[in-house]
Amino acid sequence: MSNLQIGLAIAGGVVLAGVVAHGAWTSRRNAPRQPLPEVRTGASHADGREPELVDSEFDANRFPLPPVARRPVMDSLIDVIATIALDGPGAVVSGEAALAAMPATRRAGSKPFAIEGYNLHQLVWESPVAGQRYGGFQAGVQLANRTGALNEIEYSEFVVKTQAFADAINATPEFPEMRDEVARARELDQFASAHDAQLGFTIRARNASWSPGYVQQNAAHLGFVAGVIPGRMVLPAVTEGLPPVLVLGFDSQAALSEDPAQSAIRDMTLHLDVPQVDRAEHAFERMRKVAMTLAETMDGVVTDDNGQLLTEQTMDVIGVELLTLHDTLEQRDLAAGSPLARRLFS
Repeated sequence: MSNLQIGLAIAGGVVLAGVVAHGAWTSRRNAPRQPLPEVRTGASHADGREPELVDSEFDANRFPLPPVARRPVMDSLIDVIATIALDGPGAVVSGEAALAAMPATRRAGSKPFAIEGYNLHQLVWESPVAGQRYGGFQAGVQLANRTGALNEIEYSEFVVKTQAFADAINATPEFPEMRDEVARARELDQFASAHDAQLGFTIRARNASWSPGYVQQNAAHLGFVAGVIPGRMVLPAVTEGLPPVLVLGFDSQAALSEDPAQSAIRDMTLHLDVPQVDRAEHAFERMRKVAMTLAETMDGVVTDDNGQLLTEQTMDVIGVELLTLHDTLEQRDLAAGSPLARRLFS
C-alpha cells in the first residue's frame, strides 16, 4: 500500500469519526430534557430506618373531618323557579317519598334541572334527603349556560318533569310565564357571552424538547399537582373542592407512552377560566408568573394560541381588561368564583 493510500485511509477514518461524533452530539443535544434527581431533605437516620408513626403519637381529635359541602340553593337570578305546594293543610312529604318521585335525569335539554324541598327541621331549602320531612318543594331550571339560553322546548321539558314530580307527591306546581322566562334567559345569555373569558398561554421549547417527567417536575415546583386526565396538571384553589386556579396541559400521548423518557414535548398550554376562579386568588397575576418562570427555567418562550410572542406590555393590557371584567361581574351579583358564576359559566 502506497503512502498516498495510507494517508487517504487515515484521513477518511478521521472524517468518519468526526461524523459519528457529531451525530452522537446532535442526538444528545436534541434528546428530550429529563427531570433532575430530587434532593432529599430532612433529618437522616443513622440506622437507615424510615421513621414510624406510633399510635400514642396520633390524636384523631386534632384532625376533624371537614364539614359536608352544601350545594347552593336555586337563585332566581339565573334560574326559573316553580313553586310546588302540597295538597292539604299541614301536609308533609318524607325524604324517601320525594327521592322516589324525582325524575331519572337532572337536565332539561342542555340545562341543569333541580328539585329542592323545605326541611321542616332545619328550616332550609335543600335537595331531598332520606330521613327528613318536607313541607313544600320548588323546581328550577337554569336560564343559561355556555351552551346557550333556555329555549321553549327546554322550558316545556322542565314543565313536564316538574308536573310529574308534583303528581307523584300529591302537590300542585305553579309556573312562571314561559315567554317572560325565555326572554330573560336570552338577556342573561347575551350578558354572559359578552363577559366570558378563558385565557390560554402556550409555552414553546426554543431548542431541546422536554420529557413528561421534566415538565411535571418543573410544574410541581410551582405548586401544580397531577390532574385526573393524563397530560394535565392543576394549581389547586385555596378552598378545597373549588375549581383549580390554573390548568397546565401537555400531550396526553406522551404522558401515556410506554417509555415517557423518550417522548418529546415541544409545547404546553396554561389555561385560566376567569369566571370560575375567585378574584382573591389573583389568578392572572399567578398565570403570568408561572408562564414566565417555566419559560425561563425550561428554555422556552410564551406565545398566544397563534404562536405570537406575548410581551409584558400585552399582558399588562390583558390584566387591565380583566379588572374591568371582574368589576362588571360583581355589579351583576355574578362575581367570579361565586356559586352563581360557576353555574352560569359552565
